[in-house]
Amino acid sequence: MPRERRPGPAPNGQPDPDRSRRVPTGVESVFREEYGRAIAALVRPLGGLDAAEEAVQDAFAVALERWPRDGVPPNPAGWIVTTARRAAIDRWRRDRVRAAKQALVPFHDAYEQEFAVNGEGVSDERLRLIFTCCHPALHLDARVALTLRMLGGLTTPEIARALLVPEPTLAQRLARAKRKIRDARIAYEIPPDHAVPERLTGVLAVLYLVFNEGYAASTGALPIRRELCAEAIRLGRALAGFMPDEPEVLGLLALMVLQQARARARVAADGRVVLLPEQDRSLWDRERIAEGCALVEQALRMRRHGPYQLQAAIAAIHAQAASPDETDWAEIVQLYELLNALSPSPVVEMNRAIAVAMVDGPAAGLAILDRSDVAEPLGEYRWFHSARADLLRRLGRAEGAAAAYRRALALSDNRAERAFLAGRLRELRDAVGSA
Repeated sequence: MPRERRPGPAPNGQPDPDRSRRVPTGVESVFREEYGRAIAALVRPLGGLDAAEEAVQDAFAVALERWPRDGVPPNPAGWIVTTARRAAIDRWRRDRVRAAKQALVPFHDAYEQEFAVNGEGVSDERLRLIFTCCHPALHLDARVALTLRMLGGLTTPEIARALLVPEPTLAQRLARAKRKIRDARIAYEIPPDHAVPERLTGVLAVLYLVFNEGYAASTGALPIRRELCAEAIRLGRALAGFMPDEPEVLGLLALMVLQQARARARVAADGRVVLLPEQDRSLWDRERIAEGCALVEQALRMRRHGPYQLQAAIAAIHAQAASPDETDWAEIVQLYELLNALSPSPVVEMNRAIAVAMVDGPAAGLAILDRSDVAEPLGEYRWFHSARADLLRRLGRAEGAAAAYRRALALSDNRAERAFLAGRLRELRDAVGSA
């Protein structure tokens, strides 16, 4: 298994929460935007995921040394692929595997020419990579984790937080998935039409988790990692072009587009997070909202409802409301009930509880959150504690609200989120002090 490296590790090998201040902006941005693209370009010519990942990590290590001194090259993504290829050739040369080296040359020349023209020379390669990582021979959790690693370049801790699993478990899951692909000789290809549906669930889960990691970043200084959102939407559009008659593909694309339409309003000028009820709706992207709503309608007309379509319908109701008071919360509650019947989960119940609180009051919402089947699975989920704190605050239970905010704060590694939660705690203390 290749060593896991990325721009800006802390000396102890753990993710650095202040990485964005220490890593040259050019390296960090290219890493986020191009890591998955470079892996996809190299996995076939280098003969596997491990070799491709090792070579790309080597290339970014070189970039960390050279770019601060020499500047970011005009075609940074092409530079990364070229450097990764050369690193792999050098390694193979040392091992006297000359035949493999010769096989790489034609591929590299064709890739570099296409990439230089439009920057999209590996679109098909990326679809092959995502379907390979989502092969049904792999456990669903492994498919999701592996594609987050290969396509999005997320670290093991970031993926562990996204999937709500311990880091050692996630690391073992990644290693087993790579071994399975290698040992079972899983083909690196877009599957034939008859095999696509069985892989679709994992592919959609991957795209949504990549989007969510961008829309509500688990680490770093910024609450939104726009390049991850853009990558998930780009892959979603490609998948919709590949499967235009699959309503869940359209539903997921609609959901991501509608969420992204509100992105500008989610962050205040000082960098703090702004919750939905407090957002300036004039900042919402009306063009994206129109696109997302049209996609929702197109998907629902197919009358094969699924979880992503229902979530997109909920997002559309929020997006079309002129103000928080004009939001049709009763319809949102009904949609969450349908969603929970179709795809039950504690997170769905948490979101239903928030909607119920808007219809029947905070006590009704809190009663749902405090049920053991919701509270126990979400004990390490920061948004659960933040939601619970808000309902307790609205009920005037300051001590319980403060404890819940502190728990959410302890579970967050994102600086903007932490600032928001700390601000809520200060407001709570000030309110109690002035009472």
